[in-house]
This record gives sequence, structure tokens and C-alpha cells, in this order.
Amino acid sequence: MAPRKITVPREAAGERLDKHLSKQVPGLSLERARDLIAKGQVRIRGKKCQPTRKLWGGEEIELDQPPPRAPPRRSVEGPDLPVLHDDPTMVIVNKPPGIVVEPGGSEPSVVELLAARLPPFDVEGLAQPGVVHRLDRETSGCLALARTDEAVAALDRAFQEKQVDKRYWTIVLGEAPAQGRLESPYGRDPKDPRKFTTRVHSARRAALSFEVRERLRGATLLEVKLETGRTHQIRVQLSEAGHPVLGDAIYGPAETRAHPAARELGRQALHALRLTLPRPVTGELVRVEAPLPEDFQRALALLRA
Repeated sequence: MAPRKITVPREAAGERLDKHLSKQVPGLSLERARDLIAKGQVRIRGKKCQPTRKLWGGEEIELDQPPPRAPPRRSVEGPDLPVLHDDPTMVIVNKPPGIVVEPGGSEPSVVELLAARLPPFDVEGLAQPGVVHRLDRETSGCLALARTDEAVAALDRAFQEKQVDKRYWTIVLGEAPAQGRLESPYGRDPKDPRKFTTRVHSARRAALSFEVRERLRGATLLEVKLETGRTHQIRVQLSEAGHPVLGDAIYGPAETRAHPAARELGRQALHALRLTLPRPVTGELVRVEAPLPEDFQRALALLRA
């Protein structure tokens, strides 16, 4: 592969080489830039450089970006991941419940399964997809992953600039109002750091809005629009507002798990139904919808009876 050539603008005079590279190459982290420099894959006038080299402006940087390394090998047997959208920059799948997004334990993850089944990927020098947002293990539905460093940077920016529309369907116990909006502080629960709560003093905010889609027997089907993307946010905010998610074993009271529909479902009733976001590079809007999984439909049928 021919080296990438980057001309340093005059106004960048005095900047460090590693920091300049991480700013100029989309998706290239400072740590990754330093690694490439240390391996001699960054040159000025054909010569290797130090990460701390000060630029004077006007010079040309040559950057070799080697092919991605294969991630650690292990068994990648796992459930099907229906593809909702695929292009050279990103892939969106319908994540089934019961599978984690990122590697970290003995069980296979979405990242590992996609790396094995749907190459190519090149993120942070590894041949695996980049994670730009997450779903809980038991949450199903739309999940987008990036194919390149540039796509990671573009999707991160889209999330930060509120260009992404995420809609979830959830079943909550009781009778929720026809529509509403919840905004609150958000942080770890001081009584249990594994959990999150709105009942803390925190500079971090969490916001969502919801609308009733169907009244059920002793429950309500809601469509939720996330305005922020905090961990466990929908489950926490709805539960602490008096509308616990059916089957939620962490934030719901005992009756959310003892309910016959919860036993039929076997997990929390939360599904990422629709996702709309700008496609990296082109900015074209991509909109996908993930059909309700069978367990969610069975729970709905029981609550309609």
C-alpha cells in the first residue's frame, strides 16, 4: 500500500508530530499515532521521527498504515446476527437478546462474531469492528458498528452532535401516561456501584421522551426516544418514575419478574426498534428497523389476552 502523504499547514508550526497526526487523520488515536511513529511508519523527508518532534509547517509527512492485525483467535460460535445495513463504512445488525456487544469474557460477543463472519474491518489496527454505541446483554435490536477508524470518528461525532435518532419499544408495568419526558441527573448508585440512579447530585444529565403505543392488561407498550445514551438509562429512568420495565431483574420490583409475561419473555422487555443516523463519509441518512423478536411478541400476546 502506498504511503499516505499529509502536508503540514503553516499554522501548525510548533505542534508535536504525534498530536498533529491524531488530529489530522480521522479516527487515529494519540496512542495509535505514537505506536506508528515508534515502529518507523511515520517519516519526514524519508527519515524516521520521534513522537515529540516539533513541526515547522510546510513539510510533508509520509504515513504507512499497515493491514489490520487479526484479533485473538478463539471459538466464535454464536447466534445469527441478521444484517439490517452494510456498506464499506459501517454495518448495522439486529442483535438478539442474551449476547454481549464487546469481548471480555468466555462467551462470544457481537464484535467477535462479526469479525469472523463479515470482514473486512480495520479499527485501531485490528481486524474487528469498532463499537460506537452499546446495547445491554438482554436488550435486542438495532446495533451499529464501524468498519474503519474514519467511520468510528464520524459516528462518534454524529452521536455527540445529536444527529442520531434511537427509538426503543419497551413494556412497562402499570398504566403510563400517554406521553412524557424525563430529564434528571445521572450517575452510579452510591449504595451499589454496579447500578445507576437519577437520585444523585451529578453534572451528568440523562433525558428521554416516551409515547404510549398500546394499552395492555396491567401493562403499557411504550416507544422511547433517547436524547442521551447513558448506561441502563431507559430502565433506570422509567423505573424511578414509577414505570418499571417488565422483567427487569436489577431495577424493577419483584413483581416485574414474577409476572407471567415476564416469565414468558425471560429477560427485560426492551428492544431497539429503529435507528436513523448519517452514513460516514457521505452523510446520507440511513434508517433501519429491527422486527420484534419472538419472545417479545409472545409476551405482548399474553398481555393482550
